Formats: sequence, structure tokens, C-alpha cells
Amino acid sequence: MIDDILAELEADTSLEVGKQFAAVTARYFENTRAGAGQVSTPHTPEQLAQRFSEELPRQGRPVAEIIARLEREVLADANKYYHPMYMGHQTSAPLPVGIWMESVIGALNQSLAVWEMSPTATMIEHQIVGWLATLAGYGAAAGGTLTSGGTEANFTAMLAARNSLLPNAWEEGLGADAPVVVYGEHAHYAVTRAIGQLGIGRRRGISIPSRDYRINVDLLVGALDRLREEGKSIMAVVATAGTTATGAFDDLEAIGPICDERGIWLHVDAAHGASALLSSRRPRALSGLSHSRSLAWDPHKMMLLPLATGMVLTREEDDLERAFAQQAPYLFHGGKSTRIIDQGIRSFQCSRRADVLKLWFVIQRFGSEGLGRLYDHLCNTAQLLHDAIEERDDFENLHQPESNILCFRYLGAAGKREAGSGANDRDRQRVDDLNRELRPRYNREGSGWITATVLDGRPVLRVTMMNPRTGEAHVRALLDGLAAKAKEIESP
Repeated sequence: MIDDILAELEADTSLEVGKQFAAVTARYFENTRAGAGQVSTPHTPEQLAQRFSEELPRQGRPVAEIIARLEREVLADANKYYHPMYMGHQTSAPLPVGIWMESVIGALNQSLAVWEMSPTATMIEHQIVGWLATLAGYGAAAGGTLTSGGTEANFTAMLAARNSLLPNAWEEGLGADAPVVVYGEHAHYAVTRAIGQLGIGRRRGISIPSRDYRINVDLLVGALDRLREEGKSIMAVVATAGTTATGAFDDLEAIGPICDERGIWLHVDAAHGASALLSSRRPRALSGLSHSRSLAWDPHKMMLLPLATGMVLTREEDDLERAFAQQAPYLFHGGKSTRIIDQGIRSFQCSRRADVLKLWFVIQRFGSEGLGRLYDHLCNTAQLLHDAIEERDDFENLHQPESNILCFRYLGAAGKREAGSGANDRDRQRVDDLNRELRPRYNREGSGWITATVLDGRPVLRVTMMNPRTGEAHVRALLDGLAAKAKEIESP
């Protein structure tokens, strides 16, 4: 008998059940955005694994009972991205309307592979691709699709670049003379991953050293000319607008014409930084973005959309279609006009959520101006931290923030004098060890949460401002908390 299950399905569609989910979400907002409680879990992976070690349930349970467990055992120990002291990875405190739209998207369950399965959402995706491509300086021939994030977007762009250089690669493979890809040393790992996945071989990836954490343009020119002299085919140059480590923007105004003159595909990984196009103070380097043939853009970063909302754009829509040139008559069986609309012919994904709807709703809610002001605010918060560090002797900045990311170091009680040019190797090693240990010890306490990286061979502390509610008081509390924890480490 299925009648009891059908009755439960009917009950679960009621407004009362919906209110229970809305209530738990609202409580999560309320408890975290005010800065109450711990930012992250104090428990170890082993402890959490034990919590979720029960056998597969055979019988269902009431919704209210499951929600209570969700709140008690899942939400309580999840990372609190709405907490103003969370300054960790590039994961946003998403805009509330984007979160509510997730429920609508799930209810509609549209699949954006073909127009006939998602007639309205498909047209909205085309509209938004056009809007954002125009911001990037692309013309009417541009195309794009939403992706699961920057990794898929970068891979898709690399596939398009490969098929542009080697049109028969889809059918014939690469053969012995695979091309090379040139990128900056601070490029995201997704770039080298794509090189490997495409069968080009990671050894054919050419990394260009940086200057001030950006591609050294002089070295780039030398490398491109040398590769041409050696008879190597160059599939693409990959520049970054908003590096993961420091938020730096490669000089697209210089790199773009260099690629144009040599007929090289320029791809820009702007997953983090493309949202600066919405800002009235956008970095000058982005003015060269129109030279690119493709770009990656993650609205789930600096546009504060919920995961996962990525995008790939190409200056010529045909480049995307050629990248996925396949026949599937059981799916793509419309006429030519319908096939042009179908986004599945430009995407890896067939089962594609209508994630574009939350992006559309957020743009309608705040407009490009409002989203630009949010971008500026997050960057200003990083500048506030930079300025607060400049006032102290026990920390040092590693760079001027170009976006919402800042790397810095704790120097210890002796401060900048000891860590400077007069420091000996032992002093420098002590500071390195202290910074390496400081981040996990600080995070474990739960009052705040940051990340770390390595710059110029040395461990550094790193923050990313992804919550509009983080302000000056919070960044000063961060420095005080780190200093207090460091003193505990120095004086056990």
C-alpha cells in the first residue's frame, strides 16, 4: 500500500511544514548574524563521525522531529558564515533572498539542458549571460552558461580554447604534439587541474613568476616568444582577476594586447574578481578584460549568492558550442531555433538546476548599483584591517589589499624590529613557527575563524571579508584575539 506515503507527501506540501523550515533558517540567521556563539565547531572529525554513525533508517519520522535534530546536531556545529568574526575562505554570507529562492528552485525542479524542460528559466539565463557579458566588454556575439563554480567554468573555457586551436581534438585526440598553456604562479589549482584533465599534460603548463603577486609581464613576453621560437603551439594564456592567495589582479591592460598581437587565446579566471565590474571603483586592470576570449565568474563569491552559482562567458558563443559538438537526438531534437536556445549544448551538465533564478532575483532585488556597493563595502573592510595593522608593532601587512583579501603576519612581542632586516635566521624561524601554529589554535577556540597560506616561502595569515556585517570593531577584535592566542603559545 502506498496510501500512507501519499498522505505524508500531501502533508509535507502544507504551509505549516514550510513555516517549520523557514523558522529554523530564521533562527540560524538571528543567532549568527549578531555574533553570538562560536564561529565553528570545537569537535574533531572523529567526534562528528560518531554522531552520524547510525544505521540506515528503515522507517520515516515526523518532519518536526527531524528538524529538531537538524538544528541540534547539524546547524549547531556548521561553520557560521553569517557570524561577523568569520573571515575565512571565499564563501559568502549569502544574501537572504538568494537563500529563500533555493526553496523555489527546488520546488520548480526545472532542468536547464533544453528549453522545453525550462522555458522561462532558460530565457532568463540567456538574459543574464547577455547582461554580464556586456559588463565584461563583450559584444552581441557573446555566450555563456551558469556552472557549478570556477573550477567547471575554467575547465569549460580551457576546453573551448583547446578546440579552437585543435578543431579535431574532440574526435582525434591530441596526438603527440600537445599544446602548452601559460599561466601565473598564483593561478588557482583549477587551471593546472584542467590542463591535466584535458590530456594536455601538466608538464605542458608553463608557470610565470610573479611581481607583487601578479604575473610578471616582462617574463610573460619572454616566455611566449621563446615558446614560439621552439615551435610550440600555445593553447592559451590564463590571467587571474582576484587571485585566491592575495586578491591581486593581473595586468589585463598589458596582457590583453600581448595575446592579441600573437593570436593567443586569453582566458581570465575572474571567479573572484569579476564582480568588481559592478563597482564604481573597479580596478583599472579590469578595463583590459575585453581582450579576453573567455572568463570565469563566480556570483557566489563577491555577489554573495548561495553556492553554487558560477558562470563561464566567451566572447564568441560559437566557441562554447564547438567545445561540446555532439549529437543527442533523444534530448536535442528541436529545430535550429530551439537548439540555439538550449543551454545543454554549451555545458558539461545535463541535469542543470535553475540556479540562474536566484541570481536573477538578487539582481532584481539590489540592482547592479546595490551589488557594487556591497562589493566596495567588503573591500573597504579589508582596508580597515590593513590600516589597523599599520597602527600596531606586533603585526605586519604583506600587501595592500586590491579586493577583500589580505595576508599578514604576527611578529611577536618584539614586533617589526625583530622580524625586519636585522633579524637572524633563528628569529625568522621562530616567527614562521608562530604563524604556522597560530591559525589552528585561534580557530579552535571558536571566537573567530581565518585561513592561512604561504607567500614567498613563508607561512602567513589570510582573511577574506565575505560578510557585510563585519566591521571595524570586528577586525580589531581579530587582531586582539590573535595577539592574545600568540602570547599563550609563546608562554605555555
